[in-house]
Amino acid sequence: MAKKSRRSKAKQRARMAKAVEQRQPQQPTQQPMPTPTKLQPPARVSPKAQVPKAQDLTSRYQYVMPDVKRIGIIAGAIILVLIILSFVLG
Repeated sequence: MAKKSRRSKAKQRARMAKAVEQRQPQQPTQQPMPTPTKLQPPARVSPKAQVPKAQDLTSRYQYVMPDVKRIGIIAGAIILVLIILSFVLG
């Protein structure tokens, strides 16, 4: 036996929804009025509090300098190889 089509299912759902709406009496819903709240301005932060100390930065990012050096060496080697290739092939 074939399934019901989606269209007939949608029609049936619409009929059921109408029937439920008719059974329930319409009551006016009153939503409470929102209470006005005062907005507080954002707290000011002193500039000194935003900048971390140099000791913090050096201890926190110890791995950065060796990585930068390694990247510089690799980049320099690649540029050197490209220059040599341009003379050999050009």
